[in-house]
Amino acid sequence: MTKKQKKMLARLAVSAVFLIVGMVTEGTHPVDWICFAVSYLAAGYDIPLKALRTIRGGQVFDENFLMTVATVGAVLVGAYEEAVAVMLFYQVGEFFNDYAVNKSRRSISDLMDINPEYANVIRGGKEEQVDPDEVEIGETVVIRPGERVPLDGVVVKGRSSLDTKALTGESMPAEIGEGENIVSGSINLNGLLEVQVTKRYDDSTVAKILELVENASSRKAKAENFITRFARVYTPAVVFLALALALIPPVAAGQSWSVWVYRACSFLVVSCPCALVISVPLSFFGGLGAASKQGILMKGSNFLEAMGNLDTVVFDKTGTLTTGKFAVTDVEPAGIGRRELLELAAYAECHSTHPIALSVLEAYRGMNGEQELDQSRIVSVEEIAGHGIHAVLKTAAPDAGTFDLYIGNEKLMNRQGIAFRSVQDAAGTTLYAARGQEYIGAVTISDTVRDDVPAALSGLRGEGVSKLVMLTGDRESVGQAVGRKLGLDRVYGGLLPADKVARVEALLAEKPAGRTLAFVGDGINDAPVLSRADVGIAMGGIGSDAAVEAADVVIMTDEPSKIVDGIRIARKTVGIVHQNIIFAIGVKILILILAAMGAAGMWMAVFGDVGVSVLAILNAIRSLRYKRNG
Repeated sequence: MTKKQKKMLARLAVSAVFLIVGMVTEGTHPVDWICFAVSYLAAGYDIPLKALRTIRGGQVFDENFLMTVATVGAVLVGAYEEAVAVMLFYQVGEFFNDYAVNKSRRSISDLMDINPEYANVIRGGKEEQVDPDEVEIGETVVIRPGERVPLDGVVVKGRSSLDTKALTGESMPAEIGEGENIVSGSINLNGLLEVQVTKRYDDSTVAKILELVENASSRKAKAENFITRFARVYTPAVVFLALALALIPPVAAGQSWSVWVYRACSFLVVSCPCALVISVPLSFFGGLGAASKQGILMKGSNFLEAMGNLDTVVFDKTGTLTTGKFAVTDVEPAGIGRRELLELAAYAECHSTHPIALSVLEAYRGMNGEQELDQSRIVSVEEIAGHGIHAVLKTAAPDAGTFDLYIGNEKLMNRQGIAFRSVQDAAGTTLYAARGQEYIGAVTISDTVRDDVPAALSGLRGEGVSKLVMLTGDRESVGQAVGRKLGLDRVYGGLLPADKVARVEALLAEKPAGRTLAFVGDGINDAPVLSRADVGIAMGGIGSDAAVEAADVVIMTDEPSKIVDGIRIARKTVGIVHQNIIFAIGVKILILILAAMGAAGMWMAVFGDVGVSVLAILNAIRSLRYKRNG
C-alpha cells in the first residue's frame, strides 16, 4: 500500500467514526452537526477543490462536480446523514479504484524491472561503472552473477545461465557461452561474462520493449473509445435532467422544493459514470499485464480486442512453424542397410559446409555414437554444379579396390543414366545415391517442425479459428508437404514478400464481418505482410529489431502456442469489459428511474454509484489473472 493510500485510509477511518457518532447523537444539536461536518471534510474536503480546478480548466461535468452538487444539495434540504454517507462511500470507491490500478500497474512494473541501472565497461584496462546509454558499440562490458545484462552483445568470454523470465515468461534458465548473442534485460545467474556490445542502449532489446509497453495504453480498444464518448455526452445530460427534476415539479405544479431537490440529488449521485470510466480501461490494462507475464507484448488494447476475434491465422513457414534448421527426416535405402546408406552419404558430403551436408553428417554421428568417418577411404571428391557430388571411395574390405559414389538431385541420376525411384511429396530436399550404376536409396533433409506447433494449431482450432493458412517462399511441393503434415487448410508456396501481401489481402476479403485475421512471422523479412494484417504477430521477438518495429503483438519466445494464450487472455478481458458495461448501465438506469419517481433515496443512490463501481472494479481485477493450461 502506498503512502497516499495509507493517508486516505486514515481519512476514511476518521470520517466513518464521526459519521457513526453523528448518527448516534442525531437530534442533539450542535454535536451531531459538528460530527457530520468533521466526517464530511475528513472524507471529501478535496472533492470540491478538484471540481473547482476542473471548472477553471474548462471541464465542468466530471464526477467531482456531480458529487459536490449532490452532497451540497442534500445538506441544503437537511439530509446531513445522507450527504456525509454519499461522500464517504464515494471516497471508499475511489480508494478501491486506486488500489486496483496500483495492483495492475505492479503487474506491468514487473516487466519494467528489466531496465538495467548500470553497466561495468572496460576502458583503458580498467573497469568503470557507467550508465548503459554511455556505452558505445564495440566496447566490452563485464556482467557478474546476479547482475542484469545492460546491453545487447556477443559473449567473448565465460559461460553462464540467464534468467529471461521477465522477457519471455519462460521459467527455465537459458544457457549461454562464448560466441553466442546475449540480449539486455535478462539476469546473469552464475558465471562471470564478458560481452562485446553490438547495439547502443537506445537500439537495445530492453529499450524497445519498454517503449512498446509504455506506449500500449495510447492505443485504445473500441470499447474504451465508446466509454469515453459515452461519458462526454452522458454526464452533462444527467446534470440537466437533475436540474429539470429539481425545478419543474415545484415551479409548474407547486410541489415541495425539498422533496424534488432531494430526488435530484439522489439522481446526480447515481448518475456518476465512475463504474464505466474506471473499470473498462482497468480491465484492458489488466489484460495487457496478464499477457506480458506470459511473454506476449501487445502494442495496445485495440490489438488485445482484435486477438479475441480471430477467424483466420496465416503463418510464415521458416522460423515460425519450422525451426529454420535442417535435419535428416527420412532415409529410404534400396538394396543396402539404412546405416550403410547414411554412412556413404556422409562420406560424400564430409568436405562440404552447406547446411544440407552438415545435417547429413550430424545424422550419421547421431546414428553411430559420434563416431568419426575414416578419412583414409576417400580417394577424391568432385562437386558437379547444380547436380550433386561424385566421390571415389575405397571399399571397406582391405585391398578390395575402389568404387564411384554419386549423390545429388534427380538431374544427377538422369545425367548418369541411373534408374532410380523418385520420392514423392517430400517435405524438403531429397538426395539420391548410387554406387556406380546401382541405385542404393534416398535421404531427405527437411526444415524441422517446431515441437510446440501441433499443440498450437490444435489450440487455435479449439478457440474457434476456422482457417489456418501457410505462406512460404519455399517450393510449392515442400510447402504442401509441410501443410499436409500439420493439417493446415491452405498452403501457398513460391511467394515473394509482395505475393504474401496479395494473398493476405485476398484472405482479408474472405473473412466474416467483425472477425479478424492475424499473420504470424519472424518479423525480419515479413514486415509488409505483418503491417497489412489486422494483427501482425512476430515470433521470437527477443533480439529482433524488425519484430518489435513491424508487429502489433510480439511473442518473446519461439512458442506459437503463446498465440492461443493471447486469444484466451483477450477473450477473458473483453468478456469482463462487456459484463461491466451491461451491469453498470443496467443498474444505473434502473436506479435513475426509481430516484426520479421517489422510490429510491440517497442510500440506494450510493449503492448505484459506489456499490456498482466497487463491484465493477473487483470484476476488472480478474483480468490480471491468467493460468496457462498445461
